Amino acid sequence: MSSEALSGPKALGAFLRAHRERITPEMLGLPSSSRRRTSGLRREELAQISGISATWYTWIEQGREVSISPYTLARIAKALRLGPAERHYLFTLARVADPEQETHRETANDAVLQSVHQMTVPCYLLDVTWNVVAWNPQAAALFSGWLDVANSPNLLHFMFFHPLAKTLVSDWEERARRVVAEFRAETSHHQNTEEMRAFVRNMTHNSADFNHWWKQHDVMAREGGERAFEHSRQGALRYRQLTFHPAEHAGLKLVMLLPLPQLVTNS
Repeated sequence: MSSEALSGPKALGAFLRAHRERITPEMLGLPSSSRRRTSGLRREELAQISGISATWYTWIEQGREVSISPYTLARIAKALRLGPAERHYLFTLARVADPEQETHRETANDAVLQSVHQMTVPCYLLDVTWNVVAWNPQAAALFSGWLDVANSPNLLHFMFFHPLAKTLVSDWEERARRVVAEFRAETSHHQNTEEMRAFVRNMTHNSADFNHWWKQHDVMAREGGERAFEHSRQGALRYRQLTFHPAEHAGLKLVMLLPLPQLVTNS
């Protein structure tokens, strides 16, 4: 009894075949015959629309080890009328970067932005290069002196370029090292885009610390956990960090900081 492949060429082929069979010729303006016995598009039809040979496309569906250019995959995705989540899954299976990510910065819809401002704890929204695209007053108060005055705040710029970071963030060196590893892990699907290459070039050129840890190639999941701060007005603060990825916005992440009881020390 064979099991379904969840990744690799076999999974890619199965995904393409399933979605090809859902598209009718009429949906793409192609002629259809009443004697047609194939459900959905034929392989030859999809190959022609996508600008590749039928043999080459057949090999892809069969799960053979063949190389696929990002732009060929983009044409296939368009022909199959894939939605954002389906398209992201397709490029993840093929292990290539989506070329549209180079020219289309992800923006949050009103519902996501509203959720940030409805939180009663510090909360902010990051894009793929960790620009802070939205934050609530509680986050501005926590990061007072940066988030409340910055024109285009970026979390990595704060950690490595802003003088406040080393006094506000407890155990800055360990946190900064981990942030670089988390950034590498989270951006693995975007590292071939020009936007990401330019951002990393800027960081490695202007920050010796970032450059040092980036060259170590450490990769860590952004697991959350405890975050400690030494606030100039509020004193020692502890939070539990939670990170969420909105389903409709794969390139965005919603970060919440839940207050933890403060430690009591005996004098």
